[in-house]
Amino acid sequence: MNSNGILNGHSPIVRPLKPGIYAPIPTFFLPESEDLDLPTFERHLAKVAAAGVGPLIAGSMGEAIHLSPDERITLIRTARKVLDEAGFVDVPIIAGTGAASTRETVQLTRQAAEAGADYAIVIASGYFAGALATNRQALKDYWTEVSEKSPIPVMIYNYPGASSGIDLDSDFIVDLAMTCPNICGVKLTCGNVGKLTRIAEAIAEPSFTTKYPRKNSAAPFLVLGGFADFLLPSAFVEGHGAIIGLANLAPYSTVKLFQLSEESKKDPSLLPEAQRIQGIVARGDFTIAKASISGTKYLLEKVYGYGGLTRRPLPPITPEAASAIWEHPHTQALVQLERELSGKLRT
Repeated sequence: MNSNGILNGHSPIVRPLKPGIYAPIPTFFLPESEDLDLPTFERHLAKVAAAGVGPLIAGSMGEAIHLSPDERITLIRTARKVLDEAGFVDVPIIAGTGAASTRETVQLTRQAAEAGADYAIVIASGYFAGALATNRQALKDYWTEVSEKSPIPVMIYNYPGASSGIDLDSDFIVDLAMTCPNICGVKLTCGNVGKLTRIAEAIAEPSFTTKYPRKNSAAPFLVLGGFADFLLPSAFVEGHGAIIGLANLAPYSTVKLFQLSEESKKDPSLLPEAQRIQGIVARGDFTIAKASISGTKYLLEKVYGYGGLTRRPLPPITPEAASAIWEHPHTQALVQLERELSGKLRT
């Protein structure tokens, strides 16, 4: 960053990265052709933003692996337009830019920044996991190079299920936080609460900010979970929220849970209500996650009237599984909670 606040030739960040709830927005496709269904994407993005949920474009839920680079860029540009037109000009966009090689990841990150992304989230490719998983230096070099060459802050995406088992431990992630000033956080879709606790504790140390300042002060290092079932516990160990697929279906419920979790640290009288909502959200998250992306799209169709299919070869949900997930008491409890909190008491 130069004296004018310009980061690598790009405009300075004006949309700070804040603790809270973020949703990996699904990518919607037209029937038969599987072309991008941008009107549905726009409709859904506006809905979750109105609930206070920040968008992550081209993540796992967005089927990034099924998208061409041009399609990712189209979605980012569309998202920025939708947010601005809806009055959410201060809402940042996080974009998934992980690719097969370091070179392509850097290129895609730069393109995402030009298209309007404020932050990037980067996963390691699992194609050569046999060589990478035990090579800590190679993995460190990957995120170091990407973050150093990126015009926008970069978040680490730790998701063993999508990277052939590559699972970064807490020491490794804290080391990256200390040595890479353009890294702005981590999303832990490994579901390891102990790991989140250790990282959050290290980042919360008063000396961390002074010893290891971020390249941009608007992009602090956030420690975010990847599931909704431990939002309340993570708040009490200085976590910063979560990036969760469930926020697509239940944005008001997950935002309310985050708010109550934060407020209950100062006002213990709010803790019972936070625990009640956490129980509903946790059970719903566990039940719905079993049906993966196709299940979430089915439920969006069921509740909001849009959703559609995944892009092949990812299979659609079977009719039997669809009925089971919709009729499950945990799903119904979550849907009822969302209707109450959104003010839409529908049957």
